[in-house]
Amino acid sequence: MEKAKISAIQLFVLMVLFELGSALLVPLAIDAKQDAWLAILIGMLVSFVLLLVYHKLYMYYPDLLPTEYMKKILGKGAGTVLAFLYLFFFMYDASRVLRDFGEMLLTFAYPETPLFIANALLMLVIIYTVRKGIEVIARSGELLFMLMFLLSVVGFILIVVSGLIDFKNLQPVLEEGLAPVLKVVFTQTLYFPFTEVIVLTMVLPYLNNPKKAKMTMFCATGLSGINLILTMLINISVLGVDLTARSQFPLLSTVQSIQVADFLERLDVFFMLGLIIGIFFKISILFYAAVIGTSSLFKVQSPSRLAYPLGLIVLFMSMAIARNFQEHIHEGLKVVMYVLHLPLLVGIPIVLLMIAFVKNRKNHKSS
Repeated sequence: MEKAKISAIQLFVLMVLFELGSALLVPLAIDAKQDAWLAILIGMLVSFVLLLVYHKLYMYYPDLLPTEYMKKILGKGAGTVLAFLYLFFFMYDASRVLRDFGEMLLTFAYPETPLFIANALLMLVIIYTVRKGIEVIARSGELLFMLMFLLSVVGFILIVVSGLIDFKNLQPVLEEGLAPVLKVVFTQTLYFPFTEVIVLTMVLPYLNNPKKAKMTMFCATGLSGINLILTMLINISVLGVDLTARSQFPLLSTVQSIQVADFLERLDVFFMLGLIIGIFFKISILFYAAVIGTSSLFKVQSPSRLAYPLGLIVLFMSMAIARNFQEHIHEGLKVVMYVLHLPLLVGIPIVLLMIAFVKNRKNHKSS
């Protein structure tokens, strides 16, 4: 671990930016149709249970990275294998978000630019930032957080003023009952984006006041959830369910629809800035966790040395994971959830907590 400390406010900002990240970009929970907002709400509420699991593990080992306390809980051999698996997940997740960024940039702004060039430019900035350490990432988050939310407020006002919102598109509520909504919750919204914040457990040891960790995590997830709910409500009320489902990036399609007084229009490029901020911080946090975790696991004295080689792996992985954007989305919705999200974000943390609880109880009795 580097010698650094971040405040509860900085952790809050990083969590919000991380959870909004690429989730603002895609038609989140659209399989629930006009009830997508409800699927996001329930997913957020269920994720609070898993946040308690992550927090309790942190309280058992407040000064250790998860890659370190996994070895204490499971033993050196099994713990090392599991830690390596999580590091791979962080890098793979970072490559998926990087691919989202490249596809968005090419679709809306630079259609003639090669995908590799777009991804490489962002990755270079992220490598530079991560080499500077968690304090620089956190301070950058504080600066850009306000800009992102200013853009959100301006965008909401312009959409309302444009008269684009049609609440009939949100009806009827629960047309097919609660079952389809719950299916979306437990196959999509619980994992993306809410329990993906397991990566922030790699940052928690840097928190200068551990007592504020739980409330910070809950408040950040609550604010992110509210923003995602509002975003999907606006997308569906403006575009309708069918158009939202067919759009690769519905929020930008919604912003494209803004037209005020015949001169304010085609604002999608302007609002891409807000999305790029969220994506930048999501990749930065995932990549930082991979770098600091690899450094801890393999006893590398200077973590910054790992930034360039691991950054190249993330960059090339972003190109190799799918042949096109449709395959990339299908892989994320149908494959990643069962192979990675369900075991790594739900199953394994619960098992680790149970073992840690038993060990802690035994140690307490023996002392």
